[in-house]
This record gives sequence, C-alpha cells and structure tokens, in this order.
Amino acid sequence: MRVHRLRLDGSVHWAVARDAEHARLWSNAPWCGGYETTRDVPLDAAAYAAPVRPGKIVCVGRNYAAHARELGHDIPTEPLLFLKPPSALLDPGRSVELPPESSQVEHEGELAVVVGRHLRRAGRQEALGAIAGITCADDVTARDLQRKDIQFTRAKGFDTFCPVGAWVETEPGPLERVELITRVNGETRQHGRIVDMLWPVDALLAYISNVMTLEPGDLILTGTPAGVGPLCAGDTVEVELPGIAVLRHGVREAIADTA
Repeated sequence: MRVHRLRLDGSVHWAVARDAEHARLWSNAPWCGGYETTRDVPLDAAAYAAPVRPGKIVCVGRNYAAHARELGHDIPTEPLLFLKPPSALLDPGRSVELPPESSQVEHEGELAVVVGRHLRRAGRQEALGAIAGITCADDVTARDLQRKDIQFTRAKGFDTFCPVGAWVETEPGPLERVELITRVNGETRQHGRIVDMLWPVDALLAYISNVMTLEPGDLILTGTPAGVGPLCAGDTVEVELPGIAVLRHGVREAIADTA
C-alpha cells in the first residue's frame, strides 16, 4: 500500500491511498502504531508532505562500486555510515536551496528504507522483517564542502538537502528486482539496480543496528549509483523506482533570511 502525509485544512495527516484518486486518513503512520479512520479524502485536494517523520536519517556512502570509482575513492571494505539531520527533509514538489557556501551542489538519487520496528544488534533475517516500506530520496550533496571538510555533516546537512518521494510503498516486491533512475530536466543521469549494491538492504540494516538502535520511522538512505552530477537553479530533478515510487523536486537559490 502507498502511505502518504497530506496537508489538509491547515493540518498534516497520515493517509493510505485507496485508489489513484482517494486516500483514507490514518491516526499515525502504520509503522508507528497508527490505525485507519473512517474519513476518505480526494488526493487532488491535498498537498503532499514528506511521507516520513524519522527520528534519524542514516545514510550509506559508496555502496555502489562504480560510484566510489567515479569519485576517485577505494571501494570500502565495510559500510560507510553518516547522518543527515531530519531538518534536511524536503516535501515532494518543493525546491532544494543552493546554499551560498557551496559552488558545487550535486544530486544523488537513492533508494530509501523506512524502519518498521525496533532493531538492536539484529541479524539479517530480523532486519529484513523490519522493513516497513521504501521510497525515493535525493541525498543532495555540496561536493566541494565534502572534499574540504572530509567529514560529511555540513556537505549533506543543509536544510532541503533530503527530498523524499510522495509516498512510501509498503509492498514493493523483491528488492533485488528494483531499479533506480535519476533524471535532471528530463535527461537520465543515473540508472542503477539495487542488486548492484555492495551491501544489500538487509545487511545494511543489520550492520547499522549493531552501531545504533533503529526505531520505527527511522529512514535509511542506501547509497547512490554512478552518474552523480551538478545542479543549477531552475533544474527539475526526478528520482524514480519504476513501478514503485517517484520523487520530483526543483532547485533554486537560497532565500536570504531577513528575520
């Protein structure tokens, strides 16, 4: 099923799509103990909010060998982890802001996994059963700052640097069949297959859970395939998991804070 967060009547509601035009409101996310209400709403009457509310966003770097090579890095021998702050989340259809501190902001289309249950020091089988659903994400990166800082926090953590798809798909089918496509202004820049990951999703969740406890709603960005590239103001980015989920966002210059 497709799980949304919808802006309606001045509030944000969890919802599950009933068909292409309607959704049923829920009290909370299904993976956080939510339950179905009796209220149906037309999807075209709502604006989409990010369909996740993670306590933390855990990201995996260089999980595709070709991407590691295109950046001039060695292929890692174990998963490379870093964090994005939840404040980096961006609602579908809105625009990434290009910060004045960077002159090289790039896209990184990724498969994002929503954690559905408490995981601590889990094995791969337990981790596989803890996947609540998947969606698309763009791990937007200030590449020049990443090289300068060595640490990833600033380069990955600006506000708007984590756009996510319009919904979470809870029944995506076998993940090894999933493809990932990133387009900028209609031109394909990335086309990868999840099966090409160095560490598959269940192995990643198990590994992460041996470092930090994962809680329902946490978001895991699983790495990007080769083909990352620059973004400019006015660009339109589309990240797609064909047949499963899609993310579209714009790009614009940051607006100065006048407060």
